[in-house]
Parts: sequence; C-alpha cells; structure tokens
Amino acid sequence: MLKKTFARAAAWIVVPLACLAPFALHSQTSGAVLTIRADKPASQVSPTLYGLMTEEINYSYDGGIYAEMVRNRTFGGDWSGIQHWFLVEKGTAEAALAPDKQTGPSEALKASLRIEVKQADAQNQAGVLNDGWWGMPLRPNTTYKGSLYAKTDSAELGSVTVSLVSDDSGKPLATASIAGIGTDWKQFQFTLKTDAIAPSVSNHLSLTVGHAGTLWLNLVSLFPPTYRDRVNGNRVDLMEKLAEMHPAFLRFPGGNYLEGDHINERYQWKKTIGSLVDRPTHPSPWHYHSSDGLGFLEFLEWCEDLKMQPVLAVYAGYSMAQEHVNPGPDLDPYVQDALDELEYVTGGTDTKWGAVRAQNGHPEPFKLHYVEIGNEDFFDKSGSYEGRYAQYYKAIKAKYPDLELIATMPLKNMKPDVVDDHYYLRATQFFKDTTHYDKTDRNGPKIFVGEWATREGSPTTNFGAALGDAAWMTGLERNSDIVVMAAYAPLLVNVNPGGMQWESDLIGYDTMHSYGSPSYWAQVMFSKYLGSETLESKLEGAGPKLFYSVTHDSAKKRIYLKLVNASSAPAPVTIEWAGAKLAEAGKLVTLSAHTTQATNTIQRPSEIVPTESVLHGVSEHLRHTVPGYAIQVIELEER
Repeated sequence: MLKKTFARAAAWIVVPLACLAPFALHSQTSGAVLTIRADKPASQVSPTLYGLMTEEINYSYDGGIYAEMVRNRTFGGDWSGIQHWFLVEKGTAEAALAPDKQTGPSEALKASLRIEVKQADAQNQAGVLNDGWWGMPLRPNTTYKGSLYAKTDSAELGSVTVSLVSDDSGKPLATASIAGIGTDWKQFQFTLKTDAIAPSVSNHLSLTVGHAGTLWLNLVSLFPPTYRDRVNGNRVDLMEKLAEMHPAFLRFPGGNYLEGDHINERYQWKKTIGSLVDRPTHPSPWHYHSSDGLGFLEFLEWCEDLKMQPVLAVYAGYSMAQEHVNPGPDLDPYVQDALDELEYVTGGTDTKWGAVRAQNGHPEPFKLHYVEIGNEDFFDKSGSYEGRYAQYYKAIKAKYPDLELIATMPLKNMKPDVVDDHYYLRATQFFKDTTHYDKTDRNGPKIFVGEWATREGSPTTNFGAALGDAAWMTGLERNSDIVVMAAYAPLLVNVNPGGMQWESDLIGYDTMHSYGSPSYWAQVMFSKYLGSETLESKLEGAGPKLFYSVTHDSAKKRIYLKLVNASSAPAPVTIEWAGAKLAEAGKLVTLSAHTTQATNTIQRPSEIVPTESVLHGVSEHLRHTVPGYAIQVIELEER
C-alpha cells in the first residue's frame, strides 16, 4: 500500500497517459459489432487470476475481520491514560487504576493493569469497563466466549463479576463469575449468553469485584461466534463476503504492514504464533497498535477456510523510513528468518518449524507456490533491492526450487519469476489503459498486479470507480496468460469515525453491519464468471467507453461474455458467434446505476447489486443493448 507521510512523500503510481491507448477507438454510430470465434481459443486464463490483498489499514484486522470484541486488550496507554478502559465505582465504592510495568503474565506481556480497590461490597462494586471497537455488538440468544489473565494480592478479594452491560439502561445483558483468582498469574475462561435482547452496539464489558484489595489484569478477550467456529477466529459476515468473491489466493501479511516504518517495527512472524499471551504486539505503520491476534497461523487458516492459495510476502530488509539492510552478511539473518518461515508453512512435523506449527495446532503442512520478496522496494532510495532480492532468491531456490518468487519492481541484471505491479488511478485513466498488457513480452517475467484500484468514492467506491475497475479487468482477462494474479486494495475499511486511513475501499463495515461497494460487486461478477481460456474475438464500430472480454470454460461448456458500458448512453452491439452451437436462452447478470456517483453505504447497503435475468433469443447474430453505466455478464451454454 502506497503511503504518504512527512518523512516520505510517495507519489502515486500512475501510467503516463501519453503511452495509453483505448481498447475501442471507433466512434459509435449504428452500433458496435463483436465477432467471437468460440472454436478458436486465443490464450489460457490464469486459474489464480482473482484474489485478495490484505493488510492492517483502516482497522482491517483489529476492529475488522479479526472478531475480537475487546479493544486494547493488553492495556496499552498514552498521555491520556489507558485507552478504552475506564474506572467503575458503583455507589460508595472507591478504586483507582494504573499501568503496572513491573508485572505481567509472560515474557511477551511484561506489564498489566493494576486496580486498587479501597472500598467495595456486593451492592457497591468497583472495577473497570472496556468500550470495545466503537461499541460491543450484541445479538439475541448468542453465546460469547471470553478469557482473561488475572492475579490478586489476597484471596479475600473474592470473585470477579464479568458482565455485558447496556450503555443506555446500565443493566447487565449477560453475566458470569470468575472465582479462584490467586496470587500467581493464571488464565480464566468465561461464557456470556444473551437472552431475547434487541440487537445493539451500545454496550460495554464490565469487570468488577465486591471486596477491597488489588487486582491485576491482562489479555482480556471476548469473541462472538466466528466463521466456521474458529477459536481466535474471524468475523462471520466479512468472511462470507470474501467467500462470495471466489478468491484464488490471499496476499499477506500486507504491504506497509510487512515493512513497518522502522526495521524493529517490521512484521516479525515468529512473534505472532503460539498462545496469545506469548505475542508481544507491535506498532502498525498506519498509526495504531496491532494486537497480532490475527497472527501468522491465522492467516494460513484464513486461506484454508476460503480454499485460497497463500501468497506469502517475506520481509526483505527495507522499512519505510528509508532504513535498509545491506546485501551480504548483514542480510543473512533476515534471509534465514524467511527460510524458517517457509519451513513453518510447508515443512513436515519432522522439521524444526513444521514441528512448531504442529504444536500450534496444525500438523498438516500448507501448500505454497508464490513468495514475494519485500514490498514496494522502488521506494528504497539506497538502490539495494536488486542485491537483496538476489540473496533471497539464491537461498530460497536452493531449498525450495519449485517456488515462484515475486520481485516488487523490475530488475536490471536478473529475471525474476514474477514482478508485482501496483496501480491507483481514476476511472478515465483506467478506460485508456485497458491495453496495458497487450504488448507485454511473453518471454519476460509473469505479472502479479498485487495492488490496484480506481480511487473514486469514500469510504468505499462509487459506481464510477466500479466502471473503471471493470473496464480494466477486461484487459487483465484478455492478458491473463501473462497476468497470473491480481488483487484489489485496500480490501476492507471500518466506516466508524476515525476508522479510515485510505479511501476508495472495497468492503465497508461498522461494528455490527457490513456491505459491498459497487467495485466489490464488479469483482464478484468477474471472478464468478471466468473461463479457462480466452476466445479469438474482435470489436468494431464501438465507442471509446465500451469494453469487453470473453472466456470459455471447456469443462462446464460455458461461455462468459463481459460487457462494460462506461457511457451514460445505451450501447447497441451485435454479437456475431461462430464455431459453437449455443442454447437459445442464457443468463444475463447486470450491475448498473443512474450516475457515476451512486453508491452503497452502511445505511443503504443494497442500492447497487447485481440482478439476474434470462436472455432470450440467443443466435449466431445476437442483437443486444448494454444500458448506460452498466456492467454485464452474459453466460451461455454450449449445446
């Protein structure tokens, strides 16, 4: 992800417009003619063309897809106090809270929250509350599973009452009691179950005691039901939306999130595995702290849950504050760390890191095909990337010769397996760039478009952006013999106040609800209806804003024709078929809007969604009109 700061002003990656040529240049008069030879495949379509790129931005992990409900569960603080934790003093109770840097439940979490209760009883309890990620979403008849680490100075403190409390009424909506807290750190589990309450986010978590004494807390955690009931898992609605995109891969752990602002703030995968109490957390480059609850194994299990390939990015010795590690002996420890990482992913239980993965709960190794060396290293002013890449390439290929290694920029003195291209443009620029890969050297490296988006609309994209996306994706499909993967970015955005660092995102959500942008639905349509080969075709007489791609699935005997009309005027087109006998009726899927500014929002999530209808009268000379501002898929069955 490209990033602007005062320390580094990063220009947008754009393609010079003078070099761009539109796919359809003819003026539209009586209508366009699209000729398709169904019996003449033109090129193979990459089976991994469409996938996901993710990183910790816009509260995508914490406060987003990672389902943890407690915010700041390890009690980080600043000048204003311990963020999102507040003192509770009921009635005549008296207490004080403060960070304690001298004691914690583990080497990773060496500090804790100390609550000194001066006065309390059963009716007048004291403790703390957590306000969650813009509230705590509660639903009726739902079970929430929690845990915490605690110790006390005396067993006389008694039990801790854990409650989910309504912000409005102050009444507990679910309650549990934790007994047996002693003078040594110990983890305690609890369960909270709601009754027939109204769904609401206006709730908080309360931890109180009814006796004077001192209580230490850390790693206070609470989870709702998660996707596929994963322990420490992901949010159900967001995972379901991602599943609907039919993604072939997940690029992780992220772009800037991989590098960090400084070398000591890079993503260190070994610190994100194992028990949560052994994960020290770390700063995120987007100016909030990462809990690392969604750790390295959780990323791999995310791939497993959605049947995606992992596309693993390994730290390559460059961080964004222009800090780098020189190739040679200085870089060796980082290269070894990447080799350990690959062994954790792919190694058997008879290997050192494969055995660690098994101890973490996943004995079976994961399949891995692509590894990316670094992220956006063209920003490294030292010019060290080619040497760093070569050192990683040599070491990884020696042990894993079948892995495809991705470079983050073109190289002068060696040919990488794949090169990662990033594009953030406006819709009009993408309209003129649909031929971008038409003349790419087929003997050169394969292409991974690791980040791209039409940047129009906020917090999520509008329909104009969806048109730009869809137009450009027709070019990706036509060139998917060389473009092996592509991923929209950013994938996720929390639309609550303060939740967004980057606008024009794909999926928006608040604490309880989520929605897909128009660009999201374009992605769904393009990935769902994709064949295994392109067909020989030619478009004549079209206006400059009519775009298409056509692919064929020989196994399913389906032809998928995608049409994008980025003009406000309807676009008549005659489709001339040759070399195939087609069923007389097909499926027509349409995504359209009245204006380019139309969009979906958290309040109106379904203003723009695909509609399906039957396309009658399919013949060798099919006359069809694409509505203005529309993206369509025609699915035809071969007889």
